[in-house]
Amino acid sequence: MREAREGTLRLGVNIDHVATIRNARGGDHPDPVRAAQIVARCGGDGITAHLREDRRHIRDDDLKRIQDATDLPLNLEMAATEEMLGIALRHAPHAACIVPEKREERTTEGGLDAAGQHNTLVPIVERLKEAGIRVSLFIEASERQLDAAIRLGAPVVEFHTGEYAHAHLDGDRTRISAELKRIADMSALATKNGIEPHAGHGLTYENVQPIAAIPQLAELNIGHYLIGEAVFHGLEPAVLKMRELMDEARG
Repeated sequence: MREAREGTLRLGVNIDHVATIRNARGGDHPDPVRAAQIVARCGGDGITAHLREDRRHIRDDDLKRIQDATDLPLNLEMAATEEMLGIALRHAPHAACIVPEKREERTTEGGLDAAGQHNTLVPIVERLKEAGIRVSLFIEASERQLDAAIRLGAPVVEFHTGEYAHAHLDGDRTRISAELKRIADMSALATKNGIEPHAGHGLTYENVQPIAAIPQLAELNIGHYLIGEAVFHGLEPAVLKMRELMDEARG
C-alpha cells in the first residue's frame, strides 16, 4: 500500500462482492475493475481481492485487469496452496495476504492457524518474499499466532476483527472492550517486533472508529459493508464516508 502520512491510517477496499453480483447472473456487469477505478479516484489506498478456490467472486482474469486499470497496489488474498502460490508468483501483486479457506464457508470465518500450519507456510512465505511480494498473514489477535508470524518472517499481519464486530452487533460492552484490548495489545506487540499490523473483517460505519483509533494499526481492509452501502448511496460516497470516519478516529 501507499506510505501513510504520519498518524494516518490506510484504507484498502475489498472489491470481491462487486464480482459476486456479476457472477450471480454471469456476463461482465458489474465489473470489479470499474470499482477499483472508483476507489482510486476517491482516494483509497489499495485494492484487496480474494481469489478463492471455487472462484465464487474474483476470477483469474480479473487480477491482471485490475492491475492494468489502476496504479493502486493490489493485495491478493489467497489460500496457502500450490495453485494460489503459482497465481501469485505469475501476477506479482504488491502484497499477498494468506487466509484460511474452506469451500463450504460463506466468508472467511476466522484467522489463519499460522502456528499449527507452520511447516506448510514456510515454503510459501519464502517463495513469495523471494519474488518481492509483501507477505501478510490474516490471523487472530493472539500471542500464539503473532509468535508464529514472527517465526515465519512475515512483515505484515492482519488481525481478524470478526469477534469484535459480533460483539458490537450484540451490544455486549464487556466483549467489545475485551476485543479492543486484545487487538490493541497485539498491535503494539507486533510493532515492537518489527511487524506492521493491519486489521479487517466486519468493519462498518458504526464500529470502525474504536479500531481505527488504535495508533499502531497502519491499514484497515474493508469490503462487504462498503459494497452494501454502495447499492444505496454509490461506491464513491461510501468510501469517502469510511475514510472520513477513520481520519476522525485518528484525530
